[in-house]
Amino acid sequence: MEQRTEELGEIETLTLSHYDQNAEAFWNGTKDHDVTQNYEAFLAPFPKDKKLDILDLGCGPGRDVNYFKSLGHRPVGLDGSEVFCSMARRYTGCQILHQKFLSLELPLHAFDGIFANASLFHVPSQELPRVLYDLHTTLRPGGILFLSNPRGNGEGWSGQRYGHYMQLATSKLFLEDAGFEMIDYYYRPLGKPNHEQPWLAIVAVKPVSSETHY
Repeated sequence: MEQRTEELGEIETLTLSHYDQNAEAFWNGTKDHDVTQNYEAFLAPFPKDKKLDILDLGCGPGRDVNYFKSLGHRPVGLDGSEVFCSMARRYTGCQILHQKFLSLELPLHAFDGIFANASLFHVPSQELPRVLYDLHTTLRPGGILFLSNPRGNGEGWSGQRYGHYMQLATSKLFLEDAGFEMIDYYYRPLGKPNHEQPWLAIVAVKPVSSETHY
């Protein structure tokens, strides 16, 4: 069922409010997570010695921005939570954009790669094509989009957070409709049986000759 503008606003406001109110607990709970597999999958398509312009979409308090900075890349963080943005600026010293996913304002062809770790699943299904289009537009031709989301079927509220959960086939359709090509995927955590791997990670490319369907 299509959501009205005010419903979409409530989804975004309540979800971001949850993160604002629990920012320190979130940081303490995630700062030491081992996401090496995700870093490696995201960076694998790029030349080893290339310094990259990276957008960390949903950067939170800045863990991943700081990692990419430590490798010599030029990361820019983006988050809808004002508290997370302040924390990330203090922690990384990098540019952090305070923008909500449903009203992104990103420059054309500005980034080599977008790292969206545990963030895009908060976008309602009816808005996801537009958000992916925005990401496609800000990527340079040949650019890489990495996304990792909890997988499932359907969407709705989990406490104060809204989530849109997809399996591989549905995720692939959304990406292809926005002009991306999927080049790799895997389930996390590594080494577990599939039913104990709640996370789906996907690596997609914006083809050099890409034209979206918009």
